[in-house]
Amino acid sequence: MNVNQSAPPLPPFGQSQPVYPGYHPSSYGGQPGSTAPPTPYGAYNGPVPGYQQTPPPGVSRAPPSSEAPPASTAQAPSGQAAYGQFGQGDVQNGPSSTVQMQRFPGSQPFGSVPLAPVVSQPTVLQPYGPPPTSAQVTAQLAGMQISGAVAPALPPVGLGYALPPGTQMTGPPGPPPPMHSSQQPGYQLQQNGSFGPARAPQPNYGSSYPGAPTFGSQPGPPQPLPPKRLDPDAIPSPIQVIEDDRNNRGSEPFVTGVRGQVPPLVTTNFLVKDQGNASPRYIRCTSYNIPCTSDMAKQAQVPLAAVIKPLARLPPEEASPYVVDHGESGPLRCNRCKAYMCPFMQFVEGGRRFQCCFCSCINDVPPQYFQHLDHTGKRVDAYDRPELSLGSYEFLATVDYCKNNKFPSPPAFIFMIDVSYNAIRSGLVRLLCEELKSLLDFLPREGGAEESAIRVGFVTYNKVLHFYNVKSSLAQPQMMVVSDVADMFVPLLDGFLVNVSESRAVITSLLDQIPEMFADTRETETVFAPVIQAGMEALKAAECAGKLFLFHTSLPIAEAPGKLKNRDDRKLINTDKEKTLFQPQTGAYQTLAKECVAQGCCVDLFLFPNQYVDVATLSVVPQLTGGSVYKYACFQVENDQERFLSDLRRDVQKVVGFDAVMRVRTSTGIRAVDFFGAFYMSNTTDVELAGLDGDKTVTVEFKHDDRLNEESGALLQCALLYTSCAGQRRLRIHNLALNCCTQLADLYRNCETDTLINYMAKFAYRGVLNSPVKTVRDTLITQCAQILACYRKNCASPSSAGQLILPECMKLLPVYLNCVLKSDVLQPGAEVTTDDRAYVRQLVTSMDVAETNVFFYPRLLPLTKSPIESATEPPAVRASEERLSNGDIYLLENGLNLFLWVGASVQQGVVQSLFSVSSFSQITSGLSVLPVLDNPLSKKVRSLIDSLRAQRSRYMKLIVVKQEDKLEMLFKHFLVEDKSLSGGASYVDFLCHMHKEIRQLLS
Repeated sequence: MNVNQSAPPLPPFGQSQPVYPGYHPSSYGGQPGSTAPPTPYGAYNGPVPGYQQTPPPGVSRAPPSSEAPPASTAQAPSGQAAYGQFGQGDVQNGPSSTVQMQRFPGSQPFGSVPLAPVVSQPTVLQPYGPPPTSAQVTAQLAGMQISGAVAPALPPVGLGYALPPGTQMTGPPGPPPPMHSSQQPGYQLQQNGSFGPARAPQPNYGSSYPGAPTFGSQPGPPQPLPPKRLDPDAIPSPIQVIEDDRNNRGSEPFVTGVRGQVPPLVTTNFLVKDQGNASPRYIRCTSYNIPCTSDMAKQAQVPLAAVIKPLARLPPEEASPYVVDHGESGPLRCNRCKAYMCPFMQFVEGGRRFQCCFCSCINDVPPQYFQHLDHTGKRVDAYDRPELSLGSYEFLATVDYCKNNKFPSPPAFIFMIDVSYNAIRSGLVRLLCEELKSLLDFLPREGGAEESAIRVGFVTYNKVLHFYNVKSSLAQPQMMVVSDVADMFVPLLDGFLVNVSESRAVITSLLDQIPEMFADTRETETVFAPVIQAGMEALKAAECAGKLFLFHTSLPIAEAPGKLKNRDDRKLINTDKEKTLFQPQTGAYQTLAKECVAQGCCVDLFLFPNQYVDVATLSVVPQLTGGSVYKYACFQVENDQERFLSDLRRDVQKVVGFDAVMRVRTSTGIRAVDFFGAFYMSNTTDVELAGLDGDKTVTVEFKHDDRLNEESGALLQCALLYTSCAGQRRLRIHNLALNCCTQLADLYRNCETDTLINYMAKFAYRGVLNSPVKTVRDTLITQCAQILACYRKNCASPSSAGQLILPECMKLLPVYLNCVLKSDVLQPGAEVTTDDRAYVRQLVTSMDVAETNVFFYPRLLPLTKSPIESATEPPAVRASEERLSNGDIYLLENGLNLFLWVGASVQQGVVQSLFSVSSFSQITSGLSVLPVLDNPLSKKVRSLIDSLRAQRSRYMKLIVVKQEDKLEMLFKHFLVEDKSLSGGASYVDFLCHMHKEIRQLLS
């Protein structure tokens, strides 16, 4: 199935989702229609306009229940974390941690909230007397009318308040008086189990609570204090979880010999030893323990999926997969299911036959492959053969695996350069031609080859196309113009695709001449589809696969196939027609992409727009051919050249598999049913990729089609057939064995939240093509609540319904899911363009788990706290404004953006050391390059920035942001634990909301 064709209708996950009365996303910041700061994903260019905070719509809640849940003091069993004995005061965290809940007095009522929170000291008021007992509270609340409904005996989840004796009520019950100072907890048990001082109470800014005034109400009598809220330190911290995993699992190698073993987190640096299962760098699963039955899987609602990165780059300490050559007979396979030989195949009858581990078929062993078995039934040469002892390896493919039964030619790269007025005026064409002169020496090459086998060609275009003959025998390059763009053909074969070293002089001459030839152009209109068509036809004529590098600046409005019109309409946001903004405006590009895939023609698109270019349509061909899209809005050479050139160098040099087909096989009982990523599918099983590089992943979802066996487990085998950059046809194989379970607790104990979020984000981002965004958001929330409610009901020991209990390995699911819900695709701010949303949507579709982890929950690193001489990265802090100190400097990165936030009270010496100016006021806001200064702090910060950039697949442009500056709104958009200006809930509020959803499911 074509990814961009109709996706399965929501409700998703193969399951109809019940609608729970009383829940409206608007009550938790999920409302549409609010304004927000700009959140562009590429470089930031130009000033940020002023913002207005739009009040959220009215709060709605589920009808209250008249029965109080039974109180309980039961501890959560080991392996689960309990958060929030809401309404009772303390929180259980794991088997023995108790965290005091705190009240937050002194908060402002709704409607008068300043943009920057101010930390206030607790106000000590005289108490009304001893706190009432729960029996008294129940008696007081029983029978009170709240808008005609019987009041709840215990407050709504997450609010935790009780009425003082004798209080009269006309509306919802208000909050209690603050604690007397003698009752304020001085110390509390921190999340890691150690004691520490309780945090100063914070003002409560965003929580909805009973009695909160509605926006726009007239001034009236003083409002009651807001209710106590969850202490942010008492809820699961992503930073703590990441740190614990690094400490516990970062020192030992991860040995893959054990079936169903959960690997360390993607944020942990670890070495992998392949002993029969594929490295987690190649495959990560949402769960390493699969339910034995489909009923159990439906009950848990945990998606069963694998994120596969077949050509992942490995660290230098780990060996690349061994290449196995079985000669003319080719790789050994099962006769029935066609699975390839792997360590899980069982040899029988003294080694003369083998039983397939995927379909149980008995196959003969060819004479040349025969070997005797040892006393354990294992072949005596098992450890000499990669395919019998390792999880990942490669086979050299025979001619049977090639198109037309003919070995392929080495691939070609074609550089297609927009030479319209915008491209020339911005300096892009001159910059690109200069860079290509040296970059062509670094084309990818096989192993120890002296030079690359890849040939190159050049095309320039505006309304017409110009092909260049750069044959080595010519003294000067020759241009041939094709003006009939409706019937595209390639005017020359000989001399268009050439070897770089042979034609070096002619190519250099051409690259020198292009900027001069078009220097005086006034042509503003461009074509787009005919350019791709021309590149594909050139590869077809040369009978090879390859890649087109397209450098394009504007909406293609010239008269030609694939002509587009401006359809940028922000009024469609939050309507049923919003999905059209993500869909291509014409089917012509999907047809073109299909032809490209058949030819093995991959397209990488570099966009340089000054205004709307319809990324949703232009990205269709790169998306379906396995290519990449890069976007540089309002490109200026002085500001953006480093970012563009860095991305271009990496893109040209990376190893790519061409003309690839991927098939995922599974053992009996489960099968692959759905696929996400940058590829094309003409049938239900084969993932077709014109090109596949080491950054791209294919995400595969599995469903049951039979009962699984707990003893034999479940197997996956990913086989990728591709052409290497030297023109060699290869098969890369990855195998993974998973456990199967009959107990839900085993499933929940072996899940991986980061992979789960990667899958859920891709599922949601595909969902917006066919469903309203609100429906997609509601579906994610419902599924997350079902996952956690199933755990609570079936795996946790009995405890009060006022307690939120989360599985230990899923305790970050709510915070990460909230980040996905607040992302620009699912909840855009006012300044997020439709092009940016389409760009991010296609980008996330093929991201790996490490990239989505930092993209949705950015890293925030304080720079002046750790010693200057320390070579390691400073420990991160949580992505929340209240973690910022105005006396410090912070780096924030999410894989695409890099901010340096400077507090207003930073020491003068630090400012001097970093920026070479004497005071905070002299720092240039929006600065994108730090001065190179010869002092330890400057060296350390610049080195850290280089290190962060090296970890990411795209160059992150630096933006310096000063506290209280207009750019700070852009920076705060990435502080994902806070309430966002576009209406997204804070982490604390969302956790309370998830608890409410879980309780509704359980009741």
